[in-house]
Amino acid sequence: MSTSSSPCICLASASPRRRELLAGIKVGVEVRPVDLDETPFDGEAPEAYVTRLACQKASAGHQPDGLPTLGADTAVVRNGEILGKPADAEHAAAMLRSLAGGTHEVMTAVAVCGPAGLLSTCVRSRVTLREIDEAEIVAYWRTGEPADKAGGYAIQGLGAVFVTHLEGSYSAVVGLPLCETADLLSRQGVPLWNRLVS
Repeated sequence: MSTSSSPCICLASASPRRRELLAGIKVGVEVRPVDLDETPFDGEAPEAYVTRLACQKASAGHQPDGLPTLGADTAVVRNGEILGKPADAEHAAAMLRSLAGGTHEVMTAVAVCGPAGLLSTCVRSRVTLREIDEAEIVAYWRTGEPADKAGGYAIQGLGAVFVTHLEGSYSAVVGLPLCETADLLSRQGVPLWNRLVS
């Protein structure tokens, strides 16, 4: 599957958000999701964790002599603890309670495997949420939005109403740091600006 008649990279992810972000900068993709065990290693630091997964996804999805392959991973981190996707409503509620009224980190790593080898970077952003009452937590879960989101909320969706401050990269919090991604793609020979003006 591709989002363009002439994809210039493979995307080792089924995330519609990452596809949309790449489409926004006119990068056509061939979607090639990979299935990996995303369990953190014992004692693994959050930045090392997301970087490892992004690199593993890019490497696993890459085919010799094929298009450059992009992998990415995002983690919501509170007090050094990685908050993944909620298992159920109770888990989602507990995560939102822990994030409400405070500031947490969002770490997104991106890796591109291609002619220049395996290149990667990790972007750290800080997000502050207002206090969230129990009725809002229940209502938010019922929308379905938190179910597949790290940390149990989506800054690009209804969850934006909880966000009072963002320090860092908005696109990275959504799932892909576009500035850094464009740089990695350029280093792999993907001519972003030529595509935009041609």
